[in-house]
Amino acid sequence: MDYEPFYLSIKILLICLFLFLIFGTLIAYYLANSKSKFIFFVDSLVTLPLIFLPVAIGFFLLMLLGKNGFLGSFFSDFNIYFIFEFKSLVIAGFIAGLPLYVKPVATSLELFPKNIIEASLISGKTKLETLIFIVLPSIKKSILSSIIIALGRCLGEVGISLMLGGNIIGKTDTLSLAIYNAVYDGEYEKAMKLSFILVFISLFLFMILYFLKKEKR
Repeated sequence: MDYEPFYLSIKILLICLFLFLIFGTLIAYYLANSKSKFIFFVDSLVTLPLIFLPVAIGFFLLMLLGKNGFLGSFFSDFNIYFIFEFKSLVIAGFIAGLPLYVKPVATSLELFPKNIIEASLISGKTKLETLIFIVLPSIKKSILSSIIIALGRCLGEVGISLMLGGNIIGKTDTLSLAIYNAVYDGEYEKAMKLSFILVFISLFLFMILYFLKKEKR
């Protein structure tokens, strides 16, 4: 059996893990603390994957990042392409899992005691130092729980990946798409094996989440 979809999905998860921790945390901090008039717009964009059809989101991204799209045409001048590439799968996974990471973390940041932050600032630490060394370590269990749920969503992403990646066998067929392809081709034994791999990874993530919640209680 070809394990390329498995390795591809793992690479996507590792990159999305990094993106969630960096950019997802920054977005969550912005939503929790900013009083900008654009906060509603940013919050809406982050929440969109939860309430909008993944295939439709994938189509809009296809129009945006395609060779003739607004962003795609700009990057194509530098020979950087997104559609039907590995990068498109990372974008799909990141967008799909982003709200499941950002929303809980933003809530934890909002509930963090303001007097502790003020005491840190008074003692001479900057906002960035306060965030990295005081706030984030204090909500690490919320961050871990959110990242596991977000990665689980990345793992099962199909709609956006299908539109952006094109489901090219051996190149952009993730584990979820490989199961779809196997069923479509009548290769049920292969689909079963891939499904077991997907179930194993999902159960592993669930066990981590369960023990985190149990420890928190």
